[in-house]
Amino acid sequence: MRSAILTSLFALLLSTAAAETVSFTDPRGDDHGDGALVYPTNPVFRPGVFDLVAFKATPEGDGLHLEFEMAAPIQNEWNMAGGFDVQMFFVFIDTQPGGHSAGLPGLNIAFAENSGWERAIVVSPQPFERVVSEIRKAGDLALDVIPAEGVSAVDHTISAYVPLDKLPDLPLENWGFQVVVQSNEGFPEDNDLLTRRVNEFEGEYRFGGGFDGNCDPHVIDVLGASQQLSYDCGVAKATIQMIRVTDG
Repeated sequence: MRSAILTSLFALLLSTAAAETVSFTDPRGDDHGDGALVYPTNPVFRPGVFDLVAFKATPEGDGLHLEFEMAAPIQNEWNMAGGFDVQMFFVFIDTQPGGHSAGLPGLNIAFAENSGWERAIVVSPQPFERVVSEIRKAGDLALDVIPAEGVSAVDHTISAYVPLDKLPDLPLENWGFQVVVQSNEGFPEDNDLLTRRVNEFEGEYRFGGGFDGNCDPHVIDVLGASQQLSYDCGVAKATIQMIRVTDG
C-alpha cells in the first residue's frame, strides 16, 4: 500500500511539473528582422545562428529554467563566459494588466497596449557582473530587468535560469511571453544594452537592411510573426505582441 501511495504521489508531482512548463515553437528561416535584415559578413555569424525555433520555461527548484533552441549549432569562437558567442536574448514577461510598453535600450521596439511587461530577463554570454552593470542603462525600467544566471550552451540549445523570488507568482500558464533575439556586443554604441545595431548596409560585424537614422528595430527574430517588426520611421516603432499558451 505504501509503495502504491508513493508511486501515485510521484506521478502527481511529475504531472504538476509538466503542467507548469510552458513551451513555444517559432518558424524556421525568419531570422531577418522585418524581412530585410542581412547578417554581418564575418564567418562567425553562420546562417541560422540567430534563428529561434523553440523556447521553453520550466520551474525547477527555486529557479525558472529557460531554454532557447536555435536552428544552427551553438559555437563559442570568442570564448565568452556563457559558453556561446554571438547570440543574446531578452525575455519579456506579461503577468498582469498594464505593465511597461517601452522596450529596452538598443532594441527600438514598443509593446502593444495589451502586451505590457512586468519583468524582462537578459540572457547574455557576457560575465554576470557586466550584465548587471549594463542594466543600469534602462533607467526607471532597470528595477524590473533581471540578469539571467547559470548561462550555458550545448548543441543547438542555450540555457539559463532566474531565481523565482525575482519573478511574480506562478503559474506560468497565465503569463504572456516574448523572446527578442539580438546579438552580443561587447562594445555597444551610446546607451545600447550590449546589443548590436542594424545598419543600412551590412559590414564585417554589423547587420544590414535597417536604417541608419536609428528608427528601425534592432531585432533579428521574435516569437511569432516577423510582421511585428515592421516600422515607419518618424511615425511608429515596431510594436510587439506577447505570446500566450492560450494562443495555441
